[in-house]
Amino acid sequence: MNAVWFDQPARADEIGGKGFRLCQLAQAGLPVPRGFCISAAGLDSMRPDDIESLLLQLEAHSVAVRSSAVGEDDNVASFAGIFSTQLNISSVNEVLNALVEISRSVTSPAAQAYRHRRGISAPTRMAGIVQEFLNAEASGVLFMRDPIRGTRRIVVEGSWGLGEAVVGGRVTPDRWVLSPEGSIISARISDKDVAIVPGNNGTTEIEVDSGRRKQACLNENSLRQLLEVATACESLLGSPQDIEWATASNKVWVLQSRPITVGALYEHPGQS
Repeated sequence: MNAVWFDQPARADEIGGKGFRLCQLAQAGLPVPRGFCISAAGLDSMRPDDIESLLLQLEAHSVAVRSSAVGEDDNVASFAGIFSTQLNISSVNEVLNALVEISRSVTSPAAQAYRHRRGISAPTRMAGIVQEFLNAEASGVLFMRDPIRGTRRIVVEGSWGLGEAVVGGRVTPDRWVLSPEGSIISARISDKDVAIVPGNNGTTEIEVDSGRRKQACLNENSLRQLLEVATACESLLGSPQDIEWATASNKVWVLQSRPITVGALYEHPGQS
């Protein structure tokens, strides 16, 4: 099977770790944007008619196309930020081109250098994810363990717009440190002067209105919702998670969830 919908039975060795976990989360009823995976076996053989049919079934205004490498996010290597991602695209050709770029990114200089540092000899097999694109009000990351100290504290970072502004270092994000029970230990609300937002096609960077720059990107209710969802992810997946989240339509969404690997703090430069 070349395409696996999030609500269908799936195997990590067919659709990669990231896609497999999204299927698990979606099937457990957690808030994951709708989508499907292109298997590693089918990634290089998808035709325009195949993609058109799948997009018609998805019925999304635009999509995000992400990588899902077989064997990524294990206890040896996370490959975070290494492989290609395309956001807010809508045409069949754009989706096909994004999948081709994902396939090619396996042999990119960044991927080769990362494998060399980790002692991994062979390129990984690659699958793809096509998912409904969210026009996020705010986005960020959450660690179910403190990524610096390794303690049982929850760290949340976020900013206005799409998550690239946070994971790409374009802003100093708002930052909360929470106890395992959800009590706020510390909160830092930053001056978030720019945001990455959807453009006519793809994304663009804008200046944030002066009255909004120093407002917290998450209110207490959204922060509580996020903690509940993250705790459910950890319980379902069986280990502390590194989660990329977004808020849209007054709801918290999970964009991806990966186990916190060795060196997670240093392997989170961008979305992948």
